[in-house]
Amino acid sequence: MAKKANINEQAPEQVIDNALVETESYFEKNWKKLTIALVVVLLAVGGWFVYSNVYLKGESEKASSAMFVAQQLFAEEQWENALNGDGTCAGFLEIIENYGNTPEGNIANYYAGICYFKSGDMENAKKYLAEYSATKGSPNTIINAQCYGLQGDILTDEGNYTEAVEMYKKAVEAADNVLTTATYLKKMGLVYEAMENYTEALNAYETIKENYPTSIEGRDIQKYIGTIEQKLQ
Repeated sequence: MAKKANINEQAPEQVIDNALVETESYFEKNWKKLTIALVVVLLAVGGWFVYSNVYLKGESEKASSAMFVAQQLFAEEQWENALNGDGTCAGFLEIIENYGNTPEGNIANYYAGICYFKSGDMENAKKYLAEYSATKGSPNTIINAQCYGLQGDILTDEGNYTEAVEMYKKAVEAADNVLTTATYLKKMGLVYEAMENYTEALNAYETIKENYPTSIEGRDIQKYIGTIEQKLQ
């Protein structure tokens, strides 16, 4: 107790001096550990800067060149060549393997999934569509929605309605527009009908009527609403 009283009785200047002495003593004893820790942090920050701004940038440029030809083959519906290359240029699978950590490598998963989907290989379609990571930005929101929607289509065809609904929900949330949102709302409603969950089906259809009346789905959505309302009576 006496020791505590003496500390409390010290002048503020003395307390500060004592604290400085303790700090200097701490650094003298631990300077090696602190220096090593600082170097590790600097190396980590510097390494990430080099990786993201030099290495990844260079890899992304290479991937973009490869993607150009693969996307042309995709546009021509040459699914096999778009996937595996045409003998002279890389396909999406090679781009994924070599540049999977770049934005181009990420979107190559989406393209590969569609190629497999169009070729009837649903297992690989699911695999690569699931590998695509949703990205931000106006153009990418539609791609995000379509990726979720395609997975929902595959799950619907498999009869896995619960998971299909979840994918369609993600597709609806990914983009708000008349091109994709109404489409996936309607598909969600149809799956709910197949599950005999008529209340949720009606909610999906009414959302189209209220929010997307000018969409293709909105033009005849009242017919679906009327059918559901009869079933709920």
